[in-house]
Amino acid sequence: MLTLIAGLGFGLSLIVAIGAQNAFVLRQGLRREHVGIVAAICAVSDIALYAAGAAGFGPLVERWPDAVVVVRWLGAAVVLGYGAMAAWRAVKGDTALAAADDGALGDSPGRRLKPVVLTTLALTWLNPHVYLDTVVLQGSVAAAYGDEQWWFTAGAMISSAAWFAGLAYGARLLAPVLKRPGAWRVLDGLIALIMLAVAVSLLAG
Repeated sequence: MLTLIAGLGFGLSLIVAIGAQNAFVLRQGLRREHVGIVAAICAVSDIALYAAGAAGFGPLVERWPDAVVVVRWLGAAVVLGYGAMAAWRAVKGDTALAAADDGALGDSPGRRLKPVVLTTLALTWLNPHVYLDTVVLQGSVAAAYGDEQWWFTAGAMISSAAWFAGLAYGARLLAPVLKRPGAWRVLDGLIALIMLAVAVSLLAG
C-alpha cells in the first residue's frame, strides 16, 4: 500500500503542471464537449506508457535520440497550431461558449468527434516529455522498488486516471465565472501563451 501511494504521489508530480495537454482537457471540460472520451484517451495513453516504462522500455527510448527529435518537431508544430487557434479565439471572441447553460455536464455535439480525438492524440503522443517522464523517468524510479515496481506503477496509473477525470469533469465548477465572452477571451489568451511556451521549450530541446 505504501508503494502504491508513493507511485500515486509521483505520478501526480509529473502530470499536474499545466501544459498543452492539460490546457486542452480543461477547455474541453469547460465546453462540455466529448469530455469522457478526451479524459479516457489521456488516461489510457498514460497507463500504456507507464506500463511500458515498468516493463523496461526506458532504455529503448534513450537509444533512439533521432526518433525523439522527430517527435519533438512534430509536437511543436501541433502545439503551435493549437496555440494559434486559441489566440484567434481570444482576439475574435467565442460568444457561443458564453451562452452555455449551467445544466448537467455532458458530451456536446457542437464539434465533431474526429478532430477532437485527433487533437487529443497529437497533444498526448507528439510530446517527447511524455516519453521521458512516463517511460524513462517513471520506469527508472519504479525499477528501484524491485518486486513492488508494479504496485508503484499502479499508483501512477491511478493518479493519471483520477487527474484527467477530475480536470475534465471538474471544469464545470468554473462555468459560472466563464459565462461572459470576455472571460473566455482571457482563458483562450492564457491557453495560447501556454501553448507558445511549450512549443518554444520543444524547439529549444
